[in-house]
Amino acid sequence: MTGYLVLAGVGVVGALLFAASMTARRLLAPRAPSPAKLTTYESGVDPVTGGWAQSHIRYVAYAFLYVVFAVDAVYLFPWALVLRNHRLGVVSLVEMGIFIAVVLVGLLHAARRGLLTWSDHKEPQ
Repeated sequence: MTGYLVLAGVGVVGALLFAASMTARRLLAPRAPSPAKLTTYESGVDPVTGGWAQSHIRYVAYAFLYVVFAVDAVYLFPWALVLRNHRLGVVSLVEMGIFIAVVLVGLLHAARRGLLTWSDHKEPQ
């Protein structure tokens, strides 16, 4: 139970520090709103339209693949400790083999669809 109390204490202290910093900013920061200061600023360029985005849809595929492999790593590291247990070792080895096979099927599917190529002229189907 003391672990939860420490966690709650850290959370409360963090919330208080956040509230104190926002209050200090509100009290100390100069305020001189003008129409120029209230406009949107986008990397030194005035915004032209509302719907323009610099990112391309293919980045979503790479982000998704990164998440898949990050989750894969989250499961693989604790599994290495469970494998040392003689009772659970064989069962966990089979389960992890199934898990890795599913991840590899997804990776092969992404490769077959062309999501792993990086070129401007070829879009994924």
